[in-house]
Amino acid sequence: MPELGVNIDHVATLRQARQTYEPDPVAAAVLAELGGADGITIHLREDRRHIQDRDLRVLRETVHTRLNLELGCVDEIVELACRLRPEQATLVPERREEVTTEGGLDVAGRQDDVRKSADRLREAGIRVSLFLDPDMRQLEAAAQLEIDAVELHTGRYALAAEASGDETNRQAELAQLAEASAFIRKQRWALHAGHGLNYRNVVPVAAIQDMFELNIGHAIVSRAVLVGMERAVREMKTLVTV
Repeated sequence: MPELGVNIDHVATLRQARQTYEPDPVAAAVLAELGGADGITIHLREDRRHIQDRDLRVLRETVHTRLNLELGCVDEIVELACRLRPEQATLVPERREEVTTEGGLDVAGRQDDVRKSADRLREAGIRVSLFLDPDMRQLEAAAQLEIDAVELHTGRYALAAEASGDETNRQAELAQLAEASAFIRKQRWALHAGHGLNYRNVVPVAAIQDMFELNIGHAIVSRAVLVGMERAVREMKTLVTV
């Protein structure tokens, strides 16, 4: 049964919309853990559009499960991660103009940059995961690096799952995720997945062999606005552990 990492970035998005002090991502993390979260995920972006340095510092001290920091291959952020030492760091692509992360990290095209960041993080005692598309070219490039896990980008599957009557495409995307997962297992990396997963589409991804961790944010925070964070997390936890 996969573990559930709850991404609380969009709690900070709501706070930053008014440049105020609430809602506090730290409080959201406490409630997420009470709801059964196995970990808390945040993305400290270079432009600080949602999560702030203070959030990272306080969460590092208060999260009781594990803290997963998403970050780009940016020296400033990598240095901060090495100093604060979250349990896990997930290297992701980052473009200032994007609304959310679009696609996986280009390891094949940026292998030296990714290697440099991954090595610095591992030397600091941090588990390193790469956020990758289910693309064999990228996975084979990642196999040249010293990493601990790969988080598969499930965005294309999520879009296919939302398309009315497009079951063929959904199954094709799910099969591609399964093929990539088999390669990940062969490399003895931990298998993670995330992006676009919600209460309607998560079960088939959770059922992939040896799925270890699912990172879900927008769907849980959206539901939490209506029913509360604890209940939103508990409902997702029930789905992914069936």
